[in-house]
Amino acid sequence: MTLILICVAGLLALTPLALYWRGRDDVSRRIYAGAGGLCAALFLLDILPRGADALTTTLPLGLPWIGMHLRIDPLSGFFLAVVNLGGAAASAYAIGYGAHEKDPMRILPFFGAFIAGMNGVLLADDAFTFLVCWEFMSLSSFALVLAHHHEAENRAAAYVYLMMASFGTMCLLMAFGLLAGATGAYGFDAIRLAAKSPWTTGAVLALATLGAGSKAGLVPLHIWLPLAHPAAPSHVSALMSGVMTKVAIYGFIRFTFDLLGAPSFWWALHPLVFGALSALIGVLFATSQSDLKKLLAYSTIENIGIIFIALGLALAFKANGQALPAALAFTAALLHVFNHSLFKSALFFGAGAALAATGERNIERLGGLIHSMPRTAFLFLAACVAAAALPPLNGFVSEWLIFQAILLSPALPQWTLKLATPAVGVTLALTAALGAAAFVRAFGIVFLGRPRSAEAEKARETDQWSLGSMAVLVTLCLIAGVLPSVLIDTISPAAADFVGGRMPTQADVAWLSIAPVAESRSSYNGLLVFLFILVSSFGTRRFIQWLWPRPIRRAPAWDCGFVDRSPLTQYTASSFAQPFRRTLGHIAFSVREHLDMPPPGSTRPAYFAVETDERFVTYFYEPLTRAVWFCARRLNVFSVMSIQEYLALVFAALVFMLVIVAL
Repeated sequence: MTLILICVAGLLALTPLALYWRGRDDVSRRIYAGAGGLCAALFLLDILPRGADALTTTLPLGLPWIGMHLRIDPLSGFFLAVVNLGGAAASAYAIGYGAHEKDPMRILPFFGAFIAGMNGVLLADDAFTFLVCWEFMSLSSFALVLAHHHEAENRAAAYVYLMMASFGTMCLLMAFGLLAGATGAYGFDAIRLAAKSPWTTGAVLALATLGAGSKAGLVPLHIWLPLAHPAAPSHVSALMSGVMTKVAIYGFIRFTFDLLGAPSFWWALHPLVFGALSALIGVLFATSQSDLKKLLAYSTIENIGIIFIALGLALAFKANGQALPAALAFTAALLHVFNHSLFKSALFFGAGAALAATGERNIERLGGLIHSMPRTAFLFLAACVAAAALPPLNGFVSEWLIFQAILLSPALPQWTLKLATPAVGVTLALTAALGAAAFVRAFGIVFLGRPRSAEAEKARETDQWSLGSMAVLVTLCLIAGVLPSVLIDTISPAAADFVGGRMPTQADVAWLSIAPVAESRSSYNGLLVFLFILVSSFGTRRFIQWLWPRPIRRAPAWDCGFVDRSPLTQYTASSFAQPFRRTLGHIAFSVREHLDMPPPGSTRPAYFAVETDERFVTYFYEPLTRAVWFCARRLNVFSVMSIQEYLALVFAALVFMLVIVAL
């Protein structure tokens, strides 16, 4: 614990060091190297075996006479490892990527503080420490989103993010207030032991879902995510999407599986419904986005929904005393937390490499990058395969485990869960298929074909630091997909603590297979699947070469009947997304297509454009914004009152509060 706190303090110390070294040419390299080294040390400390007992300590900070309570148990230790692995990868990537920043001092003072804030949330063992670190994490990430402040779009994104972060903090503050009660016992140990009425648990559950969901990007609280991720630098986007959203998942788990006590079955409905909605809405938007980083942001919303589905299943099984299915769903959720942090960080690194090489985020203006950036293309393709949940990479394993938990749902006694869980399963299956289509579209339009702009044609391979960071994450994606049994056994202690059961020890299963319940029911062997793919691919290639030994003949690419071989005649991202937009898009957004087709014989060019409006913005946030402005204009009268009127208002408010307390 002492070593961990020293490393977190070192991350905080990077802020004054960045200001002290601000005149040096190598300030970016120094700060990012320091952050990467400290995160790597924290990761190694987090994965060290600590025994069955949690590590605790109290610092003479925080509230007077109470102090700052810190604790590491199996759950927080797992999330600490996720955060610091992502922080180390982002720092290494930024050593090369940071050379492209025009104003690095808008980023460097806040980078280490952001990672330190996330570590603080995971270490907190009382409400005050948790909220202070949560807000510190939010404010430092707000400063990072605002790094490229010269663009009005980025300033608007930072403003929306700050508003949603403030809303989430307010919800968590009220949740802790209800849990602390009249005694004001803000320590987590005291909260666990306190008696809670049904209405208190219901209100806290709703507030925790709103508070953590707004930070995680849960629909309909997701609107900041597709705005903030494109605005932030790519390594910051990787941290926010791959790591910070997982801290929000941790907050939700800490409330619902720990502080609130034994769950009721209806607790599962919130994460199941909102998780399924998030997964479907996120993937539908991902299939139609032209901005590469915004596409990845909506994919994060999809994966957050998948994690909430698994957590909802775990709550349902735990409430009914079914320990093994609860452990399966809980383990699947944590495994997907780890897997998503790996492949989503690699995808943002790849998007940052393409952006640095071309200056373009619009995939309609990219294309052909596989020729000028072959190594980036290969690593981005591997990350796309993982994100599309295709074997043998890691995204498949965690989603397969979630489906295995859904198949156990008929054992639930409540009819609401019996009906809701299959519907969620169908939604998850549709989401998986659409997610694969979204990443086929992303990779194909960005890296295949011919360059669609002069910027794409001039692109060059990215630096070695960026490639190395992506390669490490992709390698971990492969290892986690081929050997998931090691990760499952690592997560099992957290499942035992929070759902009262654990999956069978996967190390005991033969041939490095995994069996969620029993081998006779279902099993998966990532290593054999990987070997089969390798052997069948290379074997087929050799067989074709033996069957047709003639030399390869090269010819011009098919021109699709066009006389002009312009890159504009290629299949576009909008064309690829049109079937999904027309068949399923009405669920998530309203679409208006504008077509101006000239008559036969006219030389006037045709015109086609598509406008999409997000329904949550149109029907929820815009009316809410108008209502807020209406109330604000009416309340302006309080800014021009006399001193006597102010005193009378304060006196009336005091009397009102006393009446409330008396009642």
